[in-house]
Amino acid sequence: MGERTHYEHGTFSWTDLATTDPDAAKSLYSDLFGWEMTDQPISGGGVYSMAARDGRAVAALSQVQRTGQPPAWNAYVTVDDVDAAAARAGELGGSVAAEPFDVMDAGRMTVLQDPTGAFFCAWQAGENIGAELVNGPGLFSLTQLNTPEPDRARDFYERLFGWRFDHVSAEPPYWGIYVGERLNAGMMRLPPEMGAPAHWLVYFGADDLDAAADTVRAAGGSLRVEKTDVPGGSIVVARDAQGAAFGLISGRFDD
Repeated sequence: MGERTHYEHGTFSWTDLATTDPDAAKSLYSDLFGWEMTDQPISGGGVYSMAARDGRAVAALSQVQRTGQPPAWNAYVTVDDVDAAAARAGELGGSVAAEPFDVMDAGRMTVLQDPTGAFFCAWQAGENIGAELVNGPGLFSLTQLNTPEPDRARDFYERLFGWRFDHVSAEPPYWGIYVGERLNAGMMRLPPEMGAPAHWLVYFGADDLDAAADTVRAAGGSLRVEKTDVPGGSIVVARDAQGAAFGLISGRFDD
């Protein structure tokens, strides 16, 4: 488990869930991860439910904002200047799905889409740095880009954030993504025959993947990928009852 008080530019730092049923989601993820949920009012009359472990912020969830918006876990990358990041993403062939805006005193953010179609958020911290605990059971532990165009994605993110991509395996094609010497994320090539759009997949740590899978199913969710061994541990990819996909990982965690 790692404690965080600051994130370097280009580092994944936060995740939140946009869901069609916040009450059901709070019940599932509290049972699954031992989260303590606190509802916080936001502008426009909505509620942003903060999840904590041992009193420290680890994630959040809220109602989807647009009709027809699919439920999804969002991944945030800390940047020094969110307006500059949005402008640069456009120059590199990406697009700006939501122009930079202030989130009260917490920080400033934008929603971006890379040239292969994957959405992600950029976050310039104010009073909120992001997750205060990461890399452990019940915590945000890995972010993985699944894309049918890994070369195009790598060129975009290298130039946007200065990430380093190390080729880990040929089959399936997989890369580790680094900020300096610290592992930041992973990238996997999506086979074209799958027909799935590019996306960032958020993983949370779990002590017992079998028990976690049972909890997901009991709450009306399902497994997209059954328990699979990977270097350093095992994974499961699940979908909650509202349709949001997320990963579970057990084994070795970085600090």
